[in-house]
Amino acid sequence: MSGKQHSSKLPGLRRRTLLKGALAVGGATYLPVSIAAPEDVDAAVAELFGNRTPQAGKVTVKIPPISENGYSVPLSVKVDSPMTAQDHVVRIAVFAEENPIALVANFELGPRAGNASIQSRIRMGGSQRIRAVAEMSDGSLWSGYAFSIVTLAACVV
Repeated sequence: MSGKQHSSKLPGLRRRTLLKGALAVGGATYLPVSIAAPEDVDAAVAELFGNRTPQAGKVTVKIPPISENGYSVPLSVKVDSPMTAQDHVVRIAVFAEENPIALVANFELGPRAGNASIQSRIRMGGSQRIRAVAEMSDGSLWSGYAFSIVTLAACVV
């Protein structure tokens, strides 16, 4: 029997090997996650609305210019619409370019809503542009956006 003994009960398992493995597994939890890109948002818009292209205008998106915490960012979207039976907003969809999933929320409205606006809180995976697309009763799409700088990101998993 040799004079050199290992403290490990498992053959071939040394403390250094165990520590390296633990660091590799622990470090894997901090790998960057894929995020949506503007082209992913365009694909999400196309998936939801088909091949129609949104026009700029009629939609006002409000978020704070600086958000200290991306876990709960206030958002409001208002669409210029009379909300009558003949002319109303059918849907408002909210998209985020830097979140892992581009579509953040999808709200369905009708003429009885009386007001073409929504208010909510969203998670933001970093400083980014938030885009809202409104679908009107005549089938037209309108869009608007706002940008916010986020100091503590959310949506990282």
